[in-house]
Amino acid sequence: MTETYGIHDLSFATSHYVLTHQVLADETGVEVGKYHRGIGQDAMSIAAPDEDIVTMAAAAARPIIDRHGPDDIRTVLLATETSIDQSKSAGVYVSSLLGLPAATRAVELKQACYSGTAALQFALALVHLDPSQRVLVITTDIAKYELGSAGEATQGAAAVAMLVGADPALLRIERPSGLYTADIMDFWRPNYRTAALVDGQASITAYLQAVEGAWKDYTERGGRDVREFTAFCYHQPFTKMAHKGHRHLATCTGLEGSDEELRAAVVPTTHYNRVVGNSYTASMYLGLASLLDHSADLTDAPIAFFSYGSGCVAEFFGGTVVPGYRNHLRTSAHTATLQRRRPIDFARYRELHDRELPRDGGDHEIPRETAAPYRLAGLSHHRRIYESN
Repeated sequence: MTETYGIHDLSFATSHYVLTHQVLADETGVEVGKYHRGIGQDAMSIAAPDEDIVTMAAAAARPIIDRHGPDDIRTVLLATETSIDQSKSAGVYVSSLLGLPAATRAVELKQACYSGTAALQFALALVHLDPSQRVLVITTDIAKYELGSAGEATQGAAAVAMLVGADPALLRIERPSGLYTADIMDFWRPNYRTAALVDGQASITAYLQAVEGAWKDYTERGGRDVREFTAFCYHQPFTKMAHKGHRHLATCTGLEGSDEELRAAVVPTTHYNRVVGNSYTASMYLGLASLLDHSADLTDAPIAFFSYGSGCVAEFFGGTVVPGYRNHLRTSAHTATLQRRRPIDFARYRELHDRELPRDGGDHEIPRETAAPYRLAGLSHHRRIYESN
C-alpha cells in the first residue's frame, strides 16, 4: 500500500473576548449591512490582556497532545505574522507549556498569512523522510488595525493546531502544488508598528492575481481538473474575499455554475471566520475546520486550497478527505470554544485596542482575565512569563 501523508488531527482556539459588528456599527454610524453583507463578517475575537499568540497556540494544541501524546512529535513548526520576539521562536514557549520532550526542534515561520501553508508543506517533507514521526504545525495570529481604518472591521484572533503525519485520519495532502510569488507592497508591518499597514484595493487585486498565477502553475504541473473539487477553501481576510477569489477562479478556468452553486462550494468554509475575524496564518485552516464541521459526508471528496500571504506568496493545492474522518472531528469542542467568549462593549474594546505591554524591562504582573488553559502572567526583565490557568 502506498504511504500517504497529511493532517491527522486538527483543533483551534480563539480569544477570551468577542466584539460583534452590530456594536461596532452602532458606535461608528456605519450601516451594519456593510459588515454583514459587504465583507461577510458578524463578529471578531479580541484578545484579553493576558492572551497572546503563544497562549492561543498552546490552547489549540493541548487537545491534540491529550489525545495522541507527545512521544512521536519531533518537530513544532509555528507560523505567525504577529511574532512576540525577533529572535526566540514562539514555538519554544509553546513546546514548554505543552511539556514536549527536549528532543524536539521548534521553529517559527513568517510570510504574512501564507506561512502556515509553508509549515504544512515542510512538515509533510519531514514525515516523508521518517514516517514514524509526526509534526505539530501551529498557525496563530492576532490581527490588529488602526482605529477608524478600513481594516478595523476585519480584526480577529485565533490559532489552529494540526498534527501532520503518515496515514492521516482527516485529510491526505496531494501533489502537486501551484506556486506564485510577487514582490509587492499590498500589506506590511514594520518592526516599529503594532498595527499593520494595508492598501486595501491593491491587496484585493494582488490576491486575485495570485489565484490566477498559482492555479496556472498547478495545472502546468499536472494538477486536478477544477471540476473535480467538491469544495474550495480560501484564505479569508474577510469571508467575502473567499467568494471573490472563487468567482475569479471560475472565470479563469471556465468553471460553470450559477451564483448559488459557486457560493455553495465556499460557504461551508466561512462559518467560523465570520464570527472570529481575520486570523492571518490560521485563516485558511480555520476554514478547513469549518468545512469539516459543517458539511455533509465528505468521505473521499477532493478539496481545493488557496493560501495567500501579502507581499506576496501564494499556493494552490489539493487534499482528499479520509474515510472515517468524522470519528476524529472536534465539532462540539469548537462550538464550545466560540460560545465561551465574553461579549464586550465598544468602550472596553477601545481600551483593549489601545493597550500595549510595558517596554521598560521591569517587573509587571498582568491581571488574570482569560479562562483559557494558558495565560501571559507578566513580564520580568523583558522576559515573558507564562502559566497554566
